[in-house]
Amino acid sequence: QVHLVESGGGLVQPGGSLKLSCAASGRIFSISSMGWYRQPPGKQRELVASVGETTDYADSVKGRFAVSTNGARTSVYLQMNDLQPEDTAVYYCHAQTLFRDDYWGQGTQVTIAS
Repeated sequence: QVHLVESGGGLVQPGGSLKLSCAASGRIFSISSMGWYRQPPGKQRELVASVGETTDYADSVKGRFAVSTNGARTSVYLQMNDLQPEDTAVYYCHAQTLFRDDYWGQGTQVTIAS
């Protein structure tokens, strides 16, 4: 089992920035990739960014968001800049293990509004 805990969500004005953090515990040695998904109101969950063998971003966040991990890959971060109302969503931390098991955090709300 891998346990993920997010922090850092909140309310910001358009053009603002936020940084999300996620800490992993449990069988962390088995983690092969970490990243972030989001679920906007009334929509399906979608990939935002991930770090594994490669680093991948959704087209909608390229150039504005940056994902990073610590060296041990026990934490993953998402720096979000130039936030827009369409970025409003519940953001979920995600980890996948070497055995292709998926784990999710509880989610953190990010709201962009003036």
